Amino acid sequence: MSGEAKALSRLERSIRRRLDARAALDRVARSLPAIVQIVVGATAAYLLAQWLLGHELPLVAVTVTIVALGLARDATPRRVVETVIGINIGIAVAALLVQVIGQGAWQIAVILAVTLVVARAVSPSAPFAIAAAVQSMLVAVLPPPDGGVFARSLDGLIGGAMALLITAFIPRFDLVRQRGEATALFSLLEQSLSGLHESLRGGDGRAAELALARVRRSQVLIDDWGRSLESARGVAAVSPWLRSRRAGLADEVRLLAVADLTTRHVRAIARRVEVIVRDGRARPVLAELVESAAELVRLLGRSRDDEAARYAARAVAAVLAGRCSPTAVEGVGDQVVIVLLRPLVFDVLVHLGTPADEARALLPPL
Repeated sequence: MSGEAKALSRLERSIRRRLDARAALDRVARSLPAIVQIVVGATAAYLLAQWLLGHELPLVAVTVTIVALGLARDATPRRVVETVIGINIGIAVAALLVQVIGQGAWQIAVILAVTLVVARAVSPSAPFAIAAAVQSMLVAVLPPPDGGVFARSLDGLIGGAMALLITAFIPRFDLVRQRGEATALFSLLEQSLSGLHESLRGGDGRAAELALARVRRSQVLIDDWGRSLESARGVAAVSPWLRSRRAGLADEVRLLAVADLTTRHVRAIARRVEVIVRDGRARPVLAELVESAAELVRLLGRSRDDEAARYAARAVAAVLAGRCSPTAVEGVGDQVVIVLLRPLVFDVLVHLGTPADEARALLPPL
């Protein structure tokens, strides 16, 4: 291997190590709110079970709190409650069976099988069943505490109650702060429409293909945004510290709805443009309309934080609506693109506060 090749190899390894270290630090930073919740909750559950119930080793109270909170971003009150119910079902089933059949190898198999069957019958959630099974095994394997096997059910209730209190009073602020999913989605949509504008302006089929490929990646962003928003709303609904954020999160729900509709429209437009530009002919009228649509999407993305952008988006949408007449272009394929632009403009206008009848009236007749 030449000296230059060795130097490049060393540089590549160095860059990879730096990227790995950065990714590790980023993971830790994102998990810090969850780590704080788990540490505080597990410690409090341990102390409460010792002080209130007199249990010397309240292992179940600690594990229930840890499992219920978890490191996942979706530690909402609903998910915590579901997990706690699953855990306590596992504890209760195992405690009953231990009283009847005792403890041992074959008893473990029976207890685990019955717990999984009961948990699957109660809930369609696979994590629900696994949580129940894990806790049932603690009851089946460990020696019974001084208060009997059912004492662990009380520990489980302590852990569950602590997980809910922690969720409400020490919320994960990463759930309710400004997140990046919306920005990423609107940026992708704007880039896709800008690519379609370039393809229509120059008859560039490759640009249309790239724009179509880009917009096809949008569904992941919508799904991530939806899950993140659902988690944030769940926490804000029970946390007294986040009462002021509830209205903003409700507005974001409406923005997500129109963003989902807009994404569907852009996908349809991209598919049609990719077909019609194969002839290599420039289409300046359609290019201008799609360019206006890109500007509209950009302003729509900024509208949640910028009232001026909201008014500007409404003005751009109104002008664009008036230009969406299929008679402005020739050829069925070109006219279809304009027809596909119309519902995009209509949905954005309605979202921005224009009554549906007025928004419809802005569109030229077909």
